[in-house]
Amino acid sequence: MNRLQSLLSGRELSIVGALVAVVAVTTVVNPTFLNAQGVHDLFLNASIIALLAIGQTLLVITRNIDLSVGSVMGLTAYLSGQLFIADQETPTVVVMLAGVALGAACGAFNGALVAIAKVPALVVTLGTLYVFRGIDYGWASATGVHQINAAQMSPDFLAFGSGSILGIPHLSLIALVALVIAGYALHNWRSGRELYAIGSNPDAARLAGIPAGRRVFTAFVVSGALVGLAGLLHASYFGTINASVGTGKELAVVAAVVVGGVAIFGGSGTVLGAVLGALLLTTITSALPILGVPAFWQRAVDGAALLLAISLDRAVQLRLAERLRKERSVRRA
Repeated sequence: MNRLQSLLSGRELSIVGALVAVVAVTTVVNPTFLNAQGVHDLFLNASIIALLAIGQTLLVITRNIDLSVGSVMGLTAYLSGQLFIADQETPTVVVMLAGVALGAACGAFNGALVAIAKVPALVVTLGTLYVFRGIDYGWASATGVHQINAAQMSPDFLAFGSGSILGIPHLSLIALVALVIAGYALHNWRSGRELYAIGSNPDAARLAGIPAGRRVFTAFVVSGALVGLAGLLHASYFGTINASVGTGKELAVVAAVVVGGVAIFGGSGTVLGAVLGALLLTTITSALPILGVPAFWQRAVDGAALLLAISLDRAVQLRLAERLRKERSVRRA
């Protein structure tokens, strides 16, 4: 009961309220928005962003960030297509493992530069955003295959992306499993709780004996693996792959994480909040055309949501700091 009350009193409740409001307004304008197919498509579109947001949450909690997620997603999606071009009968499991491994390798590269070489994550991932995208375009140019279509991929792979169990899409089930595992690990495993300690005060965490470098490196690897999985699911669901897959996803992912209540300054937040943030922003994006808002405003909405969330978090931090200062003054008096 106490855990439920804690959940309902946090940022998650505000997101749910905003989500209900957006859905209600859009349904009034277009009643078909909330039909079975509409809800199915909404959860499908949100699932990929949710996977990216879960991985990003692990990093933001430690005061790091990964701006290369869109490029890694595109690279792993293109890998899946190339594997099927080489052999259309390649088992779906093999393709999945290869994509996750490539994503984890990209995450390990970022993590090594951040945790070992001590280069700021913002600088590292801004650079690898272009490096990985360049590799993707270079690969496409070298092979002469700039777009891979559904006819070139395995029917089993495509069926997995569009399939469901008891009406729940496979993609949504995978995102739900990732959410449960990540949420449990962050709150019940020592290594998960140490990520919060690193984000709250890196110097104090090191003095307490926490292997900060190892934990941050692992967070990058896990995040990269989730990004790789998201790239594969994108390819499986949409059935069309080119070198530009994932372009611009980094803004949507960071916005979802911060809107979901994960402090950009590290040390607090939940993967549940990040997933709800992804669902909220995806719902808003789907609602804009129905409400008559031009498509080019979609990016502006993500940016505005990100600025608003950061401003609110900063205001809360300043208010808390002021309250603590007054309490100390009273005690000294």
